[in-house]
Amino acid sequence: MEIEPTRETILNPEDRFPGGVWLDLIAVPHGPEQRTTVAKVRFQPGARTAWHSHARGQYLHVTDGVARFGDRAGNIIEVHPGQTLYTPPNEQHWHAAAPGVFMEHYAILEGDDGAETPTWWGEQITDDEYNGITPG
Repeated sequence: MEIEPTRETILNPEDRFPGGVWLDLIAVPHGPEQRTTVAKVRFQPGARTAWHSHARGQYLHVTDGVARFGDRAGNIIEVHPGQTLYTPPNEQHWHAAAPGVFMEHYAILEGDDGAETPTWWGEQITDDEYNGITPG
Protein backbone atom coordinates (compact mmCIF):
# COMPACT_ATOMS: atom_id res chain seq x y z
CA MET A 1 0.00 0.00 0.00
CA GLU A 2 1.06 3.56 -0.59
CA ILE A 3 -0.33 7.05 -0.36
CA GLU A 4 -0.60 8.59 -3.81
CA PRO A 5 1.47 11.70 -4.47
CA THR A 6 -0.26 15.06 -4.21
CA ARG A 7 -0.76 16.61 -7.64
CA GLU A 8 -1.23 20.28 -8.47
CA THR A 9 -4.62 21.56 -9.54
CA ILE A 10 -4.59 22.12 -13.31
CA LEU A 11 -6.47 24.84 -15.20
CA ASN A 12 -7.73 22.98 -18.27
CA PRO A 13 -6.92 24.52 -21.67
CA GLU A 14 -9.46 27.02 -23.04
CA ASP A 15 -9.63 25.29 -26.43
CA ARG A 16 -11.32 22.28 -24.78
CA PHE A 17 -12.70 23.83 -21.56
CA PRO A 18 -13.73 27.48 -22.08
CA GLY A 19 -14.81 29.57 -19.12
CA GLY A 20 -12.58 28.22 -16.35
CA VAL A 21 -12.48 24.50 -15.64
CA TRP A 22 -10.10 23.15 -12.98
CA LEU A 23 -8.90 19.54 -12.67
CA ASP A 24 -7.55 17.54 -9.72
CA LEU A 25 -6.36 14.05 -10.65
CA ILE A 26 -7.40 11.58 -7.94
CA ALA A 27 -6.31 8.25 -9.45
CA VAL A 28 -4.28 7.48 -12.58
CA PRO A 29 -3.01 4.16 -13.93
CA HIS A 30 0.27 2.92 -12.45
CA GLY A 31 1.04 0.69 -15.45
CA PRO A 32 -0.39 -0.89 -18.60
CA GLU A 33 -2.46 -3.39 -16.59
CA GLN A 34 -4.57 -0.49 -15.25
CA ARG A 35 -6.65 1.97 -17.23
CA THR A 36 -9.02 3.80 -14.86
CA THR A 37 -8.66 7.54 -14.25
CA VAL A 38 -10.62 9.48 -11.64
CA ALA A 39 -10.59 13.28 -11.48
CA LYS A 40 -12.38 16.02 -9.56
CA VAL A 41 -13.42 18.71 -12.05
CA ARG A 42 -14.65 22.16 -11.01
CA PHE A 43 -16.44 24.53 -13.39
CA GLN A 44 -16.96 28.26 -12.96
CA PRO A 45 -20.55 29.41 -13.68
CA GLY A 46 -21.30 28.84 -17.38
CA ALA A 47 -17.96 27.10 -18.05
CA ARG A 48 -18.16 24.10 -20.36
CA THR A 49 -16.30 21.47 -22.31
CA ALA A 50 -16.00 21.20 -26.07
CA TRP A 51 -17.76 18.31 -27.81
CA HIS A 52 -16.02 15.06 -26.97
CA SER A 53 -16.47 11.32 -26.51
CA HIS A 54 -14.75 8.51 -24.65
CA ALA A 55 -13.78 5.17 -26.20
CA ARG A 56 -14.99 3.24 -23.12
CA GLY A 57 -17.66 5.66 -21.88
CA GLN A 58 -17.57 7.82 -18.77
CA TYR A 59 -19.27 8.24 -15.39
CA LEU A 60 -19.79 11.75 -14.01
CA HIS A 61 -20.84 12.08 -10.37
CA VAL A 62 -22.00 15.60 -9.45
CA THR A 63 -21.00 16.74 -5.96
CA ASP A 64 -21.86 20.47 -6.01
CA GLY A 65 -23.90 22.94 -8.03
CA VAL A 66 -25.96 22.15 -11.12
CA ALA A 67 -24.43 20.36 -14.10
CA ARG A 68 -25.66 20.43 -17.67
CA PHE A 69 -24.88 17.61 -20.09
CA GLY A 70 -25.79 17.76 -23.77
CA ASP A 71 -25.74 15.36 -26.71
CA ARG A 72 -25.77 15.74 -30.51
CA ALA A 73 -29.55 15.20 -30.62
CA GLY A 74 -29.98 18.47 -28.69
CA ASN A 75 -30.96 16.84 -25.40
CA ILE A 76 -29.82 18.62 -22.24
CA ILE A 77 -29.93 16.89 -18.87
CA GLU A 78 -29.51 18.82 -15.62
CA VAL A 79 -27.82 16.77 -12.92
CA HIS A 80 -27.76 17.67 -9.24
CA PRO A 81 -25.47 16.76 -6.32
CA GLY A 82 -25.54 13.05 -5.54
CA GLN A 83 -26.61 12.06 -9.06
CA THR A 84 -24.38 10.16 -11.51
CA LEU A 85 -24.59 10.45 -15.29
CA TYR A 86 -23.28 7.71 -17.59
CA THR A 87 -22.26 8.43 -21.18
CA PRO A 88 -21.83 5.28 -23.31
CA PRO A 89 -18.71 4.59 -25.38
CA ASN A 90 -18.21 7.02 -28.28
CA GLU A 91 -21.33 9.12 -27.52
CA GLN A 92 -20.47 12.73 -28.36
CA HIS A 93 -21.45 15.02 -25.51
CA TRP A 94 -20.47 18.08 -23.47
CA HIS A 95 -20.61 19.02 -19.77
CA ALA A 96 -21.06 22.45 -18.21
CA ALA A 97 -22.00 24.38 -15.11
CA ALA A 98 -25.48 25.86 -15.29
CA PRO A 99 -25.63 29.68 -15.54
CA GLY A 100 -24.89 31.49 -12.30
CA VAL A 101 -23.58 28.51 -10.31
CA PHE A 102 -20.30 26.75 -9.79
CA MET A 103 -20.38 23.00 -10.44
CA GLU A 104 -18.15 20.13 -9.37
CA HIS A 105 -18.17 16.53 -10.53
CA TYR A 106 -15.99 13.47 -10.38
CA ALA A 107 -15.13 12.03 -13.78
CA ILE A 108 -14.38 8.31 -14.00
CA LEU A 109 -13.18 6.80 -17.26
CA GLU A 110 -11.04 4.03 -18.65
CA GLY A 111 -8.28 4.25 -21.21
CA ASP A 112 -8.70 2.27 -24.41
CA ASP A 113 -6.24 -0.55 -25.16
CA GLY A 114 -3.70 0.74 -27.66
CA ALA A 115 -5.20 4.23 -27.91
CA GLU A 116 -3.01 7.22 -27.22
CA THR A 117 -5.84 8.97 -25.37
CA PRO A 118 -9.22 7.73 -24.06
CA THR A 119 -10.94 10.92 -25.27
CA TRP A 120 -11.77 12.28 -28.74
CA TRP A 121 -12.12 16.08 -28.85
CA GLY A 122 -14.24 18.08 -31.30
CA GLU A 123 -15.37 21.66 -31.76
CA GLN A 124 -16.60 24.12 -29.14
CA ILE A 125 -20.28 24.03 -28.29
CA THR A 126 -22.24 27.11 -29.26
CA ASP A 127 -24.18 29.34 -26.88
CA ASP A 128 -27.37 28.05 -28.53
CA GLU A 129 -26.35 24.43 -27.83
CA TYR A 130 -25.53 25.35 -24.21
CA ASN A 131 -28.95 27.03 -23.87
CA GLY A 132 -30.86 24.18 -25.56
CA ILE A 133 -31.87 26.23 -28.60
CA THR A 134 -32.11 24.04 -31.68
CA PRO A 135 -32.16 25.47 -35.21
CA GLY A 136 -35.45 25.27 -36.91
